[in-house]
Order: sequence, then structure tokens, then C-alpha cells
Amino acid sequence: MLYENAMQAADLIREKTSYRPKIAVILGSGLGSLGEQIENADYIPYADVPHFPVSDVAGHAARFVFGKLKGREIVFMQGRFHYYEGLSMRQVCFPVYVLHLLGIRTIVITNACGGINTQFTPGDLMLIEDHINMIGANSLIGENDERFGVRFPDMTEVYDVSLRKLAMTCAEELSITLRSGVYGYFSGPCYETAAEIRAYKALGADAVGMSTVPEATAANYLGMHILGLSCITNMATGIASKAHSHEAVLAAAEKSGKVFSELLSEVLCRIPVED
Repeated sequence: MLYENAMQAADLIREKTSYRPKIAVILGSGLGSLGEQIENADYIPYADVPHFPVSDVAGHAARFVFGKLKGREIVFMQGRFHYYEGLSMRQVCFPVYVLHLLGIRTIVITNACGGINTQFTPGDLMLIEDHINMIGANSLIGENDERFGVRFPDMTEVYDVSLRKLAMTCAEELSITLRSGVYGYFSGPCYETAAEIRAYKALGADAVGMSTVPEATAANYLGMHILGLSCITNMATGIASKAHSHEAVLAAAEKSGKVFSELLSEVLCRIPVED
């Protein structure tokens, strides 16, 4: 039923907007402000879309924003779904399947996360080179529908090399420091223990967070071009000098929002668009 449900959702969205973008952006916690800059916007609450789950996580507006950014058609997701909310992985990634059926060919997935690499500092932006999924769940588990993709998709290059080069070029031109590293996926909702962070560091993770990997895995399966961008809002447990809170994460993400928006806006306007 995944294909049929996603098609119903896509059909409803087509009825509510005349925009037909090829690029989508998932905005993470505290990073939703860029969606407010879109011109002549059509707003579609997730609650109005068939088969969409409901999220109550603070910092997520829970809606699609369709419109133009510097003349280019874009759709933003202001808010996402998380495995820790008790949803299935298919529910978490359902919007990605809907975007695919709407004709999205490139997806930019953003997040707020904790830094493990001690060369990073809160407020840094990080380009995702690769990820580590150690939670024992995969967003592709379950019956496979060949209309979406193959049973055993390759994961050699989840995060598109050409898009990563473009992001680095844009950052250099804007004099914005853009780190690069591996994103470690943690299920949440609790923050990681110091021992878990040491384990992730030993495995090669530079940052850790509670999103992005399920969506990137699904988008890769669907054949999308993927760019992953993280905002380092805090240093991880055992590295940070104080306890974590979601409120502090949101505040840090919003503080970095101007630089993040400047970079992402430039990247979005220069991504090659496929027919």
C-alpha cells in the first residue's frame, strides 16, 4: 500500500499548488526560517495530506512550503518525522516517497546535531560525506515495491559528490566555514551517553543526530540526488561541559540560521535542474 498511499498524498498536493519543483529541502530543528523567504508561497499543512503522520516536536512547523526562491521553484518541508516518536521507519520516510512522486529529483536534507570532532565548535556547519547507522533499524525494511526501486540498493555514494563540491564552492565564495564529516545516527529521544559517543568517535563519526539517515536511505533508494547539511548546535556528551536540552539546541540552530540560510540559498539557486 505504500505506493498507493503516497500517490494519494501526491495527488492532493498537486490539487493545492500549481508549483512543480524539482528540488526539495527538509529543514531540521530550528532551521525553518529559510522557508519564510520563499516568494508567492503555497502552504500545505501535513495534517491536510492523506496518510501523513502527526509530529509534536518543538521547532517543527509541520507543513510544506511551495514557491520560488530567487526565481527558482522549490518546496521546503518545515518539519520532519522521527523514529523516536514511535513511528515506523516507513512513516518517517513517507514524505520522501511523496516528494519522489511529485517529481523531485534533488533533495537537500538538513539537521541540527551534536559535534563529536573536537575541531568543531557550536555554530559550525558540516557537509555530510557519509553516515553510520547503528540503531538496528533501516528505512527500507519491509516489502519492496519495484515501482520505487530495487530490493538491494547500492549505498556507495549516498551524498552526491557534485553537490558536495558545489556546496564547498559556494561556502568559499561567501567566506563561510563549511566543515565536512561523517554523521552518526542515534535513535533518541534521549541524548547519547559519554560511552556511546566514544564508540561513535571510534567508528569515525564527526557528528551525531537523531534524523537524516532514514530519509537519505530512502531518497538514495528512489534515485534522488542528495545533499546533507548539518548545523553543529552543541558538542556531544562527554565533550560538552554542560547537560543537553532541546531548548538549547533550538536556540543555537536559530542563532546560526542567518549563515545557514545564506549558504543554502546560494546552493539551491545553482543546483542543476533535471527535466
